[in-house]
Amino acid sequence: MTTPLQDIPIDTLSGEPTSLGAYEGHAVLVVNVASKCGLTPQYTALEKLAQEYRDRGLFVVGVPCNQFMGQEPGTPEEIQEFCSTTYGVTFPLLEKIEVNGENRHPLYAELTKHADASGEAGDIQWNFEKFLIAPDGTVAGRFRPRTEPDAPEILDALEEILPA
Repeated sequence: MTTPLQDIPIDTLSGEPTSLGAYEGHAVLVVNVASKCGLTPQYTALEKLAQEYRDRGLFVVGVPCNQFMGQEPGTPEEIQEFCSTTYGVTFPLLEKIEVNGENRHPLYAELTKHADASGEAGDIQWNFEKFLIAPDGTVAGRFRPRTEPDAPEILDALEEILPA
């Protein structure tokens, strides 16, 4: 039995309890992020996406993870400071979690059941893997780390699930 994504508890980066239920009725792009990764510049495109689609019902949500070569070693305060001062990030950041392995957070236990466009489900490959959640709480797409946030396949999937 699967738990609805919106019902899985997770804290904000500052330690406040929340869940994806806070975004119910909206599209959500969930991204595992890291501050010291070659893909970290994707924060710029993620912030732009968050700004451009906010009024149409999209929330971008970053989930820091230190499982890939220790590329997110910071404290919550350091992560928040880095994201806001270096990339101007205003979208919400959740607590630093594990996305793979036996200590995988329940949110990612559910997300990783969903396949990407090539039909591959399972473990997160690297930092900046993206999951698009439809307003009804279902996974509408999974995009691998090297897929830029403004790639046509993400924008097309987003347009399909957002209200006109």
